[in-house]
Amino acid sequence: MTATINVRNPRTGKNDYTITPPSASELALRCTQLREAQVAWQENGVEYRISVLQKWKEAATRHKTSLQEALIHDTGRKWESILEADLLFSSIDRWCRLGREFFTEQASKPSHVPFIEIRQDVQPFPLVGVISPWNFPLLLSLIDAIPALMAGCAVIVKPSEITPRFVKPMMQIIEEVPELASVLVYVEGAGETGGTIIQNVDLVCFTGSVATGRHVYKAAADRFIPAFLELGGKDAALVFEGANLDHATSSLLWGSTANAGQSCLSVERIYVQQSIYTDFLEQLTAKAQKLSFCYPDIDTGKIGPIISEKQVAIINDHLHDALQKGAQILTGTGQCEEHGGGMWCFPTVLTNVNHNMKIMTEETFGPILPVMPFQDENEAVAFANGTIFGLSGAVFAKSHEEAHRIGLRMHCGAISLNESALTAIIHEGEKQSFKASGIGGTRMGAAALKRFVRQRTFLTKVQNVVSPWWY
Repeated sequence: MTATINVRNPRTGKNDYTITPPSASELALRCTQLREAQVAWQENGVEYRISVLQKWKEAATRHKTSLQEALIHDTGRKWESILEADLLFSSIDRWCRLGREFFTEQASKPSHVPFIEIRQDVQPFPLVGVISPWNFPLLLSLIDAIPALMAGCAVIVKPSEITPRFVKPMMQIIEEVPELASVLVYVEGAGETGGTIIQNVDLVCFTGSVATGRHVYKAAADRFIPAFLELGGKDAALVFEGANLDHATSSLLWGSTANAGQSCLSVERIYVQQSIYTDFLEQLTAKAQKLSFCYPDIDTGKIGPIISEKQVAIINDHLHDALQKGAQILTGTGQCEEHGGGMWCFPTVLTNVNHNMKIMTEETFGPILPVMPFQDENEAVAFANGTIFGLSGAVFAKSHEEAHRIGLRMHCGAISLNESALTAIIHEGEKQSFKASGIGGTRMGAAALKRFVRQRTFLTKVQNVVSPWWY
């Protein structure tokens, strides 16, 4: 019998929930059933799928409160959990619209050979596996699942074992739409369950750490199936002379500390031109000091708890390493704090940092703002690009044109200009991860649907003529 897994409450530090993963044979059976149901899901066409997804949205609307409450218990924070639940509805509508456009039947077209016509269509991968992380449990379980369903695939989702409480209300919602329940299943479990899923699907989407992503990629390669990986980041922001410092400091404070910095697109390094460095630090520090924890009242404050206990150790290690090597702390205590059994980290502005520190080179995943000066544009760009990561970045300059020109030199997939972390808000922009931040096609914009289909071509000889290449 599969052992149960204890789940920690991030606000109290206590294990107050358990999950029981399916056995390998149970999981294989579910995957077989999903494959069987996928045939009709695909053959019934795009308008049918749209109608079913809209029924899902209606069911989710009826149970919105229970979904929100589960997410709040999963993560210990409220505002972001409410936003996640709301994004389910807008995501369904967006993918329904894009799916209708994507699956518009294409007319035949001539080839370069006058009597040969080309007709094309797409065939979905039968079964997609989605393995999603704990920082935005609902959002990141759906960011691949919804377009995969729209494309005609069946989907099995394994969220993180750290934040699984939302799975039960989600499955109750899905089961109210039998047509959807036959092609979409959430399962609970840890790494072993994720590994078993990879052995039973035709394509895998994974969001998480670089270390785990490497294992997922190797397992997918062994089975010769596609893998789309969205991994870690160490996003850099560049602030140049002439930028609006009041705007830049407010933007970067949010971009670094939203969800307590527990986001792959969080700004984790800030480089500021030497001539404005002191003014920038004064404004950033003053604003950071005004923030407070959502504790003891979850409805007050801005900064939620550190969700994963393992992440607490990483944040503390990075801060300790930086302080030991000479970093100076302007806000916060220099480590995570315990309040009510949960672990919290106050927004921490650091100066006197350098690239020998983990805080400047490794993903921290916490509300830490290390600020380092640069002399000129070339040095700033070299600092930003001097990393194994390439997820996102930001540029603040005196004009949008200058910011864009500098952004063209950055080696990452999404660059926010005179703003930060915009991919958290804007999902239409097609982008890919650079370097160790991931691999595969864009998960945003209409092109994201292409990940879940294979293109097929029909070549038709439309004239009864002798082909010149025959013997």
